[in-house]
Amino acid sequence: MMATTHAFTGLAIVAPLAYALPEFATALAVGAILGGIAPDFDLVFAHRRTLHFPVTGLAVAVPAVAVAASTPSSLTVAVAAAAVTAWLHAASDAIGGGLEMDPWNDRTERAVYDHVRSQWIRPRRWIRYDGAPEDAAVAVALAIPALVVFDGWLTPVIAGGVAISLCYALVRRRLVAWTPDWLE
Repeated sequence: MMATTHAFTGLAIVAPLAYALPEFATALAVGAILGGIAPDFDLVFAHRRTLHFPVTGLAVAVPAVAVAASTPSSLTVAVAAAAVTAWLHAASDAIGGGLEMDPWNDRTERAVYDHVRSQWIRPRRWIRYDGAPEDAAVAVALAIPALVVFDGWLTPVIAGGVAISLCYALVRRRLVAWTPDWLE
C-alpha cells in the first residue's frame, strides 16, 4: 500500500479519539501520520524487514496505549498513536502485494518479514500493489474521516495527501522504467 494509505489508516483510527478529546487532536494526528509512514523509511535497506514488525510491533503498541490511557499528555498520546499506526502499517502490508517493483510481471511470495518466526509472511494481494486503483480508493475513503474531524493546518496536509495518492496511482505503472537499479 502507499505510504499515504498507511497514514490515512492511522488518521481514521485516531479520528474518533480526536473528536472526543479535541485537546489531543494534533498530537493524535502527528503520531498517526509519523507512525503510518515511518516503517517505509527502510525502503533503501531491507524493505518490509528492517523497520516492519507485524508481530512484535503489537508488544510496543499495547503498552504505549496503556501509558497514554493512564497518563494522557500530548507526548504519550502521540507516541501511542505512532506505535499503533506503525504496527498496523507492518501488519497490513501482508494484505497487499509483494516486494517487487513490477508486481504485474514478477510475483514474489514475500510481503512482510515476521521477526518472531524468522520468515516472510506471504502477500494476500487484496490490494495488488502500492498505487493500484484499489489502493487509491482505500486511501481516499480513509481520508474522509480525517477531513471531517481534523482542521487547521491538517486539512491541507490531508487534502495534499489525497492529491499525491491519486497522482501516484495514475503514474505508478510507468514508474518502474524510471526506478534506479539500486532500489529494486
